[in-house]
Amino acid sequence: MKLFHVSDVHFGAEDPVALDWFRERVAEERPDAVVMTGDLTMRARTHEFEAGGAWLRSLGVPVTVEVGNHDIPYYSDPIRRLFRPYRRYAALESMIERPLDLEGVSIVPLKTTARAQLRWNWSKGRVSDGSLSRALDDIARAPAGNVIFVAAHHPLVETGTKGTARTRRGADALEALAAAGAHVVLSGHVHDPFDVPVVRDGRTIRLIGAGTLSKRVRNSPPAFNEIRIDGAGFETLARSLSDAPKIVLGQS
Repeated sequence: MKLFHVSDVHFGAEDPVALDWFRERVAEERPDAVVMTGDLTMRARTHEFEAGGAWLRSLGVPVTVEVGNHDIPYYSDPIRRLFRPYRRYAALESMIERPLDLEGVSIVPLKTTARAQLRWNWSKGRVSDGSLSRALDDIARAPAGNVIFVAAHHPLVETGTKGTARTRRGADALEALAAAGAHVVLSGHVHDPFDVPVVRDGRTIRLIGAGTLSKRVRNSPPAFNEIRIDGAGFETLARSLSDAPKIVLGQS
């Protein structure tokens, strides 16, 4: 089983060369699914969603998409941000927060964006009671023995990257997800890849972050993650648009 984990494509500030490279990799290697952990767009504009949706549909494999903070209208459109934040996602409705059950693998969505928060920086993460409850219900329904990947936009806790998530209730959510049997939390937002094991509730749960396929790079070139799953074990490889070989980020 093979997943491609991609994030922060940022149509509107996308890197066309990186997008073509990723699409070619999908066409040639045929992953079982693509997990897109948010920020498909730069400013949640209609033409950005249309371009991003066309790109995702062109991949020709199952896709699930999380909502990122850039996919909600910013302060220039407060009415739509508060009351109709996902209207322009309509063309992607079948992909948004879509649970996937593959052979031996379940992918569970966890929403970490918020329309408004009691702090100035609304780009940071937040896990609501409702979002966590839905994720826990999906985990409970997963086939016994499956490796469970939770897909979010923001890292639930900080992992030492240059960018930060500062996800409110993230630590509590991570504890609950580990207790429920989740093995991995996939995320984006910080634009650099990582694979960090942490122990919660006596269990090891992996936090895996993807890089970006946009021009908004930070400490690493445009990249995505390849996750290879063999039974209960899996490994994460960071694949970058550079001359560097695949980098093994983590194994179990």
